[in-house]
Amino acid sequence: MSEKQFNLDTVENAAATPDAELPWAELGLKENEFEDVKKILGRRPTAAELAMYSVMWSEHCSYKSSKVHLKQFGAKVTDEMKKDLMVGIGENAGVTNIGNGWAVTFKIESHNHPSYVEPYQGAATGVGGIVRDIISMGARPVAVMDPLRFGAIDHEDTARVLPGVVSGVGGYGNSLGLPNIGGEVEFDECYQANPLVNALAVGIMRHEDIRLANASGVGNKVVLFGARTGGDGIGGASVLASESFDDTKPSKRPAVQVGDPFAEKVLIECCLELFKNSIVEGIQDLGAAGISCATSELASNGDGGMHVDLTKVLLRDPTLTPGEILMSESQERMMAVVTPENLSRFEGIMEKWDVEYSVLGEVTGSGRLTIEWDGEIIVDVDPKTVAHDGPTYERPYARPKWQDKLQANHFTGSEADAQRPTSGGALGNAVLELMAGPNLCSKSWITNQYDRYVQGNTALAMPDDSGVIRVDEETGLGVALATDSNPRFTKLDPYEGARASLAEAYRNVATVGARPVAVSDCLNFGSPEDPDVMWQFAEAVRGLADGCMELGVPVTGGNVSLYNQTGERAINPTPVVAMMGVMDDATRRTPSGWSDTEDGQAIYLLGTTRDELDGSEWARLKGHLGGQPPKVDLALERALGDMLVNMSRDGMIDAAHDVAAGGLAATLVESCLRFGTGARIGLGEVAQRDGVDIFTLLFSESLGRVVVSVPRSEEVRFNDMCTARNFPTARIGVVDSASNALEVQGEFSLSIEQMREAHEGTMARYFGEVAQG
Repeated sequence: MSEKQFNLDTVENAAATPDAELPWAELGLKENEFEDVKKILGRRPTAAELAMYSVMWSEHCSYKSSKVHLKQFGAKVTDEMKKDLMVGIGENAGVTNIGNGWAVTFKIESHNHPSYVEPYQGAATGVGGIVRDIISMGARPVAVMDPLRFGAIDHEDTARVLPGVVSGVGGYGNSLGLPNIGGEVEFDECYQANPLVNALAVGIMRHEDIRLANASGVGNKVVLFGARTGGDGIGGASVLASESFDDTKPSKRPAVQVGDPFAEKVLIECCLELFKNSIVEGIQDLGAAGISCATSELASNGDGGMHVDLTKVLLRDPTLTPGEILMSESQERMMAVVTPENLSRFEGIMEKWDVEYSVLGEVTGSGRLTIEWDGEIIVDVDPKTVAHDGPTYERPYARPKWQDKLQANHFTGSEADAQRPTSGGALGNAVLELMAGPNLCSKSWITNQYDRYVQGNTALAMPDDSGVIRVDEETGLGVALATDSNPRFTKLDPYEGARASLAEAYRNVATVGARPVAVSDCLNFGSPEDPDVMWQFAEAVRGLADGCMELGVPVTGGNVSLYNQTGERAINPTPVVAMMGVMDDATRRTPSGWSDTEDGQAIYLLGTTRDELDGSEWARLKGHLGGQPPKVDLALERALGDMLVNMSRDGMIDAAHDVAAGGLAATLVESCLRFGTGARIGLGEVAQRDGVDIFTLLFSESLGRVVVSVPRSEEVRFNDMCTARNFPTARIGVVDSASNALEVQGEFSLSIEQMREAHEGTMARYFGEVAQG
């Protein structure tokens, strides 16, 4: 039944009926929050105001449980870290100067809960939403990435969720014409009913093209343009992402948004033309919380107020109530602030691109956000109380009682370690078993569904360590991006695990030859109402903030996703770190594998290996999680990264691949398979140097290690640099294309065909064949 026809709840009516019952609990507000809203307004809220406060004060939109901890990202920075930061935390996306008048904006966000309910649309609209954040900054989107996490690979529900998510990411990104240049895929039973679908977008712009969204200038028009507003996604991301899935509670209408990538493609070009011709004062995308968010944030960020006539909103569904219109999360919509003088030019561009629009209202000097429906006021609020001054909770947190027992349960010497292979043949079989496992098998089944090279600016993409995009065709200036997280390490020690994820992202960017300059993070955790989870979150944020200070790389923005749990069971804490690096010439990028262009290239291992099998992929394969994560040494990571950037730029190395999940064994196999080229490896000397056996050298996941191939003509310069910097280095073999195998001398030999068969067959075995493209 429509409020338009019956029972319109006006501000006047709210003041006159203070005891009217309202569904604040059903909309996700706590009782104390509802009481706060009444205090702020001096009366009960109208139905429309209640809708606005409920979505904007949700965990997803307000960060009410996390913002006390997130302040560290702004506090733990130096002037040096800020020198290239043009726009920081708090805007739609951060912006970093990369030189020559170019700037890059990038951001990572989550669309976890909607992707479980409706995998295709949940994932597709996650991509669409993050791309609109990039557009609203004035940038042209140039690439996307997608870190994904699913339940057990052999679970029947994974077979429902994964194909839909992958199709959604690929279908939307491919239709937009944006290359998907990387990401991650992890399988773990902790994500069984709570998959993680994180989406990253990156855009480029000239310095003068940066735009910020606010509603300033009394009399300026507020215009909604793009797709019509419908019933899809009402309370979608904001409500879904703010509560755990629990079968015992009534459904909160978990409507998932429906995306149209072709409408978004038009929006991209339309917005860029508006910006280029200086026709708009600012543009705000409509994501979670829809019109509630756009109007309150624009007004709150401006210097006045705003008045909007909600009946002017173009609807797909005429039965929607005012509250539903405010809460709708229909996709492909933007809100612009336009001067009266520019309105006709704005309308001309809308007509050129065949985009629907409606002038909803204007900027006022009242300092209030007022919304009318059929001439009657249904919202009258201070916009700051909706958008920025929501509740702040200092949730109780404490180290879990089970943490000490978990950390004392080391892999080495455990029951799971009893069958450790020691003979050469058994070691070779163990390597094949590892590479065929769910988390180290080839993900080409997924990446072949994405267009990695559209637009012609992709210099590297999966399966290399980072994606690389050329920004400037004339100079070759480019950026590299990597996303990394190790939730198992973070479960063992949230502080060190988060720093390990940061270190790996930093290393991956440096490995391709880019200088790491900025971080965006997506912090996926369980319920903040659980002190154990809140301790994990607090420790991980502290670890990331401290780590960024040590590495000299600022956090430019990101996202927090809480309530990732089913009933009492939370996911492993999953802080995903997206690292961006800059390279002067993208054509000099370093791939992750050696090729047969020069036989006899030397293969070196940079770094030291310790007995650090706790939390490793080998331990996971054997069903074990316990002990301590590998030691994190960020000073060493910084020194290693600096060396890799210089070596790549000066042509000293032809290939570089970090040692991470799966240890040295995985790195050697992947380096051989990258271009189908073999290698002869000898590990005796380096094992003796590091005081470990061959098994540990192959499967340990000690940090701060990279394998490189060095042309014979560059060996002297290479060794001189390592010696000058006192960095541990070992020559462990040579590239050998003739052998067509990975030969670990005195231990085992695996043919390229054997490794490929083990590595590439797993995904198709569980999810069927897909068309290669």
